[in-house]
Amino acid sequence: MKKIRPVFGLTSILALAAAAHFSTALAQTFPPKKAVTLVVGFAAGGGTDTAARIVAKKLSENIGQTVVVDNKPGAGGNIAHGLVAKADPDGSTILLGSIGPLSIAPHLMKLTYDPVKDLAPISMGVSFPNVLVVNPSLGAKTLQEYIDLAKKKPGALDYASTGAGSASHLAGELFNQRAGVDILHVPYKGGSPAMVDLLGGRVSAYYSTPSSAQPYIESGKLIALATTGLERPEFMANVPTIAESGFPGFIASNWYAFVAPGKTPVAILERWNQEIVKVLNMPDVREQLTKHGLTPAPGTRKELQDYIAAESATWGKVIKERNITAE
Repeated sequence: MKKIRPVFGLTSILALAAAAHFSTALAQTFPPKKAVTLVVGFAAGGGTDTAARIVAKKLSENIGQTVVVDNKPGAGGNIAHGLVAKADPDGSTILLGSIGPLSIAPHLMKLTYDPVKDLAPISMGVSFPNVLVVNPSLGAKTLQEYIDLAKKKPGALDYASTGAGSASHLAGELFNQRAGVDILHVPYKGGSPAMVDLLGGRVSAYYSTPSSAQPYIESGKLIALATTGLERPEFMANVPTIAESGFPGFIASNWYAFVAPGKTPVAILERWNQEIVKVLNMPDVREQLTKHGLTPAPGTRKELQDYIAAESATWGKVIKERNITAE
């Protein structure tokens, strides 16, 4: 009987050829041939900008391509998210997104983009509590004194935020609800302009990122009343949490996450995940972020997708219960 030598089936040959072509194509598209733009939805100098610049520097070194931070402030970060949602999905544009546009704003206003469909998750970036800081001229040195002032003058006190629907906005609304006070919300286009007006006494309080507030707390230009996480962060161990100051379970944590245009190929998204996770795990990067009160939190694309959905459900409920609307 004539022996028949085994041969690869046509399907196997085509699959191998396709895999080889895919690998070659990916190698040609990553890193992108043109400079990478890392978009930030807030003004330079704020917490998002700080984190983005620390990561961008290392990303540029690692992938051998320039990574430029591009600040597009406005509408609580929604302008930047909308721009990235419509950017070319070729891997050359990514965004350091934030809780406001990704999980809160969809419950408050009609957006030019759908966070779920138009933005693709890459990796969680950092997480951290906000810190409630006040101008010394207000006369409050503790959270209870702040509450007492607010109750004596309903609607007379105000607090700054990085925009309607931002984490700092919702932290203030949740505090209003839990403390039974009426403190006016004043939205800004980012952390830097909010901080400038707080220091100048044009607003009395602000749920700030730790990186923005720390220098002014240390110099005595601002007073830290409380942080918004469940536990005291190491960098502000002497500042009580709102939860331990009479409001058990109070939590309004902030986070920044890396996302890309929704139609970006999965292979490119996975490569970005690998590169960003690698950078966030570098000891020197972790040290720099931690000094600014930012806790690196790299993870998988699926973990970020699930986390965004969970946060959306949580804050959607608060918005409905408080009857909060965009301003």
